[in-house]
Amino acid sequence: MDPLGTAGGIESRFAAYVDRLSPALGHADRAAPFRAYCTGLILPGDRKSVEPMAARVEPGRVGAAHQSLHHFVAKAAWEDAAVLAGVRDLVLPALLERGPIRAWIIDDTGMPKKGRHSVGVTRQYCGQIGKQDNCQVAVSLSLATDHASLPVAFRLYLPETWAGDVERRARTGVPDGVLFQTKPAIALDQIRTAMAAGLPPGVVLMDAGYGNDTALREGVTALGLTYVAGVQSSLTVWPPGVEPLPPKPWSGKGRPPKLLRRAPGHEPISVKALAEGLAPEAWRSVTWREGTNAPLASRFAAVRVHAAHRDEERAVRRPEEWLLIEWPEDEEKPTKYWLSTLPETMSLDALVETAKLRWRIERDYLELKQELGLGHYEGRGWRGFHHHATLCIAAYGFLIRERAAIPPSGPPPSGRLQAPDLPESFRPRGADAPP
Repeated sequence: MDPLGTAGGIESRFAAYVDRLSPALGHADRAAPFRAYCTGLILPGDRKSVEPMAARVEPGRVGAAHQSLHHFVAKAAWEDAAVLAGVRDLVLPALLERGPIRAWIIDDTGMPKKGRHSVGVTRQYCGQIGKQDNCQVAVSLSLATDHASLPVAFRLYLPETWAGDVERRARTGVPDGVLFQTKPAIALDQIRTAMAAGLPPGVVLMDAGYGNDTALREGVTALGLTYVAGVQSSLTVWPPGVEPLPPKPWSGKGRPPKLLRRAPGHEPISVKALAEGLAPEAWRSVTWREGTNAPLASRFAAVRVHAAHRDEERAVRRPEEWLLIEWPEDEEKPTKYWLSTLPETMSLDALVETAKLRWRIERDYLELKQELGLGHYEGRGWRGFHHHATLCIAAYGFLIRERAAIPPSGPPPSGRLQAPDLPESFRPRGADAPP
């Protein structure tokens, strides 16, 4: 039985949800600013930074509310992990009522940022604007069903220039234990933590920014999970019928040779070259889901291969796995490639449908940014950045619960949260004075 239920209006359901999460904050006096902050995130509004939210939530005492919310998000020493655990304990059961966890999706998202003083900001690729620019980048892990997904981990990527800068670390409160890690290494840590917490397992999905990392793929396999990992066209594999040479014959002196060898006729090829050499009958049109206006379909092929990364330093080849390739008929060359450890008996349709389920994390990021203000935090510190993200995920969890309660053919839950009217005298900082 759902501990919160669906009876009553949205205000009562929201209050019950927040009350169930409040103990994770550690102190009872944090419950009120927690509810106010989450309310400010859910209410309509163009900007979800502290001052505009304070004005929407408590328009009669904006200054005091601003101070309270700022202290709660930027200074208060509550644990993000405890709140995120509370969110998943409340939201995952609602998701599981509609179907099992299908995938664990890892990815990162960039948030443009002016200046260079906010924690982790540097010039790097920002997916939100599609180019290199000043931004913060965070790595996340989401659990997805066929109907919805929930972020269960979120951590800022700290570039090397920041990780080694003692002064900037101290100024922004980066914990001593946070050292430089690549994004794939952060993602693997998040997966390990989710495994240790006993979360329902799923196929690990990742784009080529993560899938090209051999250590990440091997780490996922070592944890007993399968994956569908996007890879770049230059990644090399051993195609069917092509194998490395065995180790050199032992001369009788020294240690016996153990390493595989390459030679003409015994060399791996790029996945792009393999795809372009496939026979026409290897390709088939697959429809994987209904889009907004029409079914989503493309042309695919799947081949069993062995990944070849640095295997000349190995005694045996890597295990066989799927290479899935997408090549739309109206394109001059293949557009996407995936390696997958899903079973050899998996059908092409099932491979494609699983690989394409990664779109759900894009939906997470879109709603977290556009609806809940994930990128609107204006503070500079490590704690405030992660507290704001955690609170956005907590608010998002409530919305996911509300949607999960909608019967397939029934009306949605009633109502929406309403903001009190702003007083005529209110002016945000920096605004022109009234006439």
